Amino acid sequence: MTSRMTLLPGRERSLLRRHPWIFSGAVGDVSGSPQPGETVEVADHRGNVLALAAYSPRSQITGRVWSFDPSENIGPGFFAERIRSACSLREELGLLSPEGGCRLIYSESDGLPGVIADVYRGVVVLQLLSAGAEFHRRSIVGALMELPGVRGVYERSDASIRRREGLPPGTGLLAGSAGETVRIVENGLAFEVDLVHGQKTGFYFDLRDARGRLRDFARGRKVLNMFSYTGSFAVNALAADAEHVTNCDSSRPALVQAERNLALNGFDASRFENICGDGFDLLKKLRTEKRRYGLIVLDPPKLVDSRNSLDRGCRAYQFLAECGFELLSPGGVMFSFSCSGLMVPELFHKITASAAAAVKCDAKILGYLQQSADHPVDAATPETLYLKGFISRKNG
Repeated sequence: MTSRMTLLPGRERSLLRRHPWIFSGAVGDVSGSPQPGETVEVADHRGNVLALAAYSPRSQITGRVWSFDPSENIGPGFFAERIRSACSLREELGLLSPEGGCRLIYSESDGLPGVIADVYRGVVVLQLLSAGAEFHRRSIVGALMELPGVRGVYERSDASIRRREGLPPGTGLLAGSAGETVRIVENGLAFEVDLVHGQKTGFYFDLRDARGRLRDFARGRKVLNMFSYTGSFAVNALAADAEHVTNCDSSRPALVQAERNLALNGFDASRFENICGDGFDLLKKLRTEKRRYGLIVLDPPKLVDSRNSLDRGCRAYQFLAECGFELLSPGGVMFSFSCSGLMVPELFHKITASAAAAVKCDAKILGYLQQSADHPVDAATPETLYLKGFISRKNG
């Protein structure tokens, strides 16, 4: 290895805490003319080598650490071992059911920055989101295909973050075999997942625990499921004997898929309705019509993607929570979520409280939610905790 990234004085502190990101402002010099994605040594200003990282000159995060052991060989064996370790954790968690699915690799939390992989009944849907992950794609795909039960790897590297790494989007079958859709079972319920056209990798495993908690509150209630995507919360609500569910989403194909998922689980069409439209506009309309629901789910897309958008995102989250509290019947329960990493739990709590006060209702928070265990939080990387949710009750 001849390439080296040397840090400015004092900028090694985060690496010493084992945080895996090296921002461009921390870099004093890069020697050896490394190519994007190539592994470089990372040294402090005195020349002490601290880590091995993937070099990404186009990104604000110039280096993403593969290993804090400078003697490690970042090659096929390295990726095979990290992927086997990630797989073993999911097996230990009891999530590698032959008929189910889970997040198999969660980027920095599994020691593989820029690598996301979900497994659906033997088909791995892979996202390579960093220059380093792209550079080692052959080793990563090969290691995935060696896992027990894996029959194919399909790429969905079409997220916008690749542009920040100077990478074009990439989709398609990489190895083995995979169909466009796959049917999985989660907590005894069936879901059809569109691997090719669905959002992200097709399904949101990070909300598994939240879906389970929803069933504790659904019995006998009318449910409003905003930003419903393919209806996973709706299926769980009706499985817990909710009276009726209204799904709202801006994607008509997602609502068509939601209808299939509801039918797949034997629920009669009279027990649900699907409304297509902008979620914010639909909430305004429902608010004007003074509709009331016993259980509301607010799971919007990412509303804060940079510090510059934080204020605007806070206002959007407060509007959603205000609408939710106003649409709740006395004694009703709201599940509200943020998947924006910059929306820290303390701020989300403050927004929830402000929304309740704005519509002059008393509310209690009954529980806190975060991403499921197959999305583990790396202790040294707080950014890996991105999903937070509150279970709030409107007092009668």
